[in-house]
Amino acid sequence: MKKHNFSAGPSILPAEVFEKVSQSILDFENTGLSILEISHRSKEFLDVMQQARALALELAQLTSKGYQSLFLQGGASMQFLMTAYNLLQNKGAYVDTGTWSHKALVEAQKIGNVEVVASSKENGYRNIPTHITAPQDADYLHITTNNTIYGTQYKYIPEVSVPLIADMSSDIFSRQIPYNKFALIYAGAQKNLGPAGITLVIVREDILGKVFRIIPTMLDYQEYIKNDSMTNTPTTFAIYVSLLTMQWLKAKGGIGEIEKINTEKAHILYQEIDRNPLFKGYAHPQDRSFMNVVFNLVDESLTDRFDNFWKKSGISGLKGHRSVGGYRASIYNAMPLQSVQYLVEVMKDFEKKS
Repeated sequence: MKKHNFSAGPSILPAEVFEKVSQSILDFENTGLSILEISHRSKEFLDVMQQARALALELAQLTSKGYQSLFLQGGASMQFLMTAYNLLQNKGAYVDTGTWSHKALVEAQKIGNVEVVASSKENGYRNIPTHITAPQDADYLHITTNNTIYGTQYKYIPEVSVPLIADMSSDIFSRQIPYNKFALIYAGAQKNLGPAGITLVIVREDILGKVFRIIPTMLDYQEYIKNDSMTNTPTTFAIYVSLLTMQWLKAKGGIGEIEKINTEKAHILYQEIDRNPLFKGYAHPQDRSFMNVVFNLVDESLTDRFDNFWKKSGISGLKGHRSVGGYRASIYNAMPLQSVQYLVEVMKDFEKKS
C-alpha cells in the first residue's frame, strides 16, 4: 500500500518526477548511461546544470537582476557558516524563531559579532516577532522564513535597509513573495526541491567580495559562481531530480498556482484541528505555517492509541519533533490535496472511536 507521507524531510516528491527519475536511472536521455554514472563534465549533465540554475532564477523572477543561482553541498547547515564567512565583517543581525535560526546565529558567532534583534524563544517559538529592525551598522539581517519544528511562518517580509538573507529550506517556491527583496536565499532541497544532498543558493553578486578575511575555496560563493557550481564534483543525481521538480512546478502553473493549492491544504487541516476537541494547534494562528502543521493531543494519554490508529491507516511521518512533541503534518508542494483530506478523515474517525 502506498502510504501518505507527511515527513518533514526527506519528504514527498511528485509522482511524475519519481517516474522519470526511475527511467533515467536505467538510461538517461537515451545515452545508454544511468544518470547515476554520467560524467558531470559531459554535455548532457552540463545542460542539466544550466537548465536547473536558470529555472531557479526564473521561478524566483530574478533573471537579469544581478543574481546567480548555485547548487552546493553541505545542506542548509553549511550555509549557516558560509553566509557569515562571506558576508560578516562588522556585525550580523539575526532573528531567532526556532532551532534552525538559532543554529545559524551560533555558527555566525564563531566568525564575528552577532546581534539577535528579535526572538520568540521565551514563548516556545510559537510566533514570529513583529516590528523587526536591523542596526544600520549590520552587514545583513538573517531570517528563517518557515520553521519546520514549531510550525510558524513569516507572513510578511521585514523592511530593512541592510541586505536581507533567508533560510527558505522548508517553503522555497511554495508561495509568491518578492524574492528580489532578498540579497541571498538558501534552501536545502529535501523538502520542496529534490532529494537530500543538495542546497540551492540564490545570491545577488554585488554583496560579495566585501569582507577582509581569506575565504577557503570551498566556502567562497565567488569561486562557485566562477566555476558554474562545479568547484568540485557536484551531486549530479540530486541536481537532476531538483530540475525535474522545478519543471513539474512550472508545468503546474508556477508558484502562483501551487500557492493556491498549498493554501487550501493548510486551511482544510487547520480547520479540523480547531474543530476537533481532541486536538489543539501549537503555533499562534496568525503565524501558522502552510508547510508544517504542528499540533498536539489535548489529552496526551491518547497518544499510543492515536499513533497506532494513524499508522494502521497508511499514514507515515506524522510524529512531531522531539523538542515539541505531538504531531507535525508536512504538506509541501508535492503533497496531494487528497492526502490532506484523508488525514482529516482519519482524525474525524479517531474522534468518533474515542
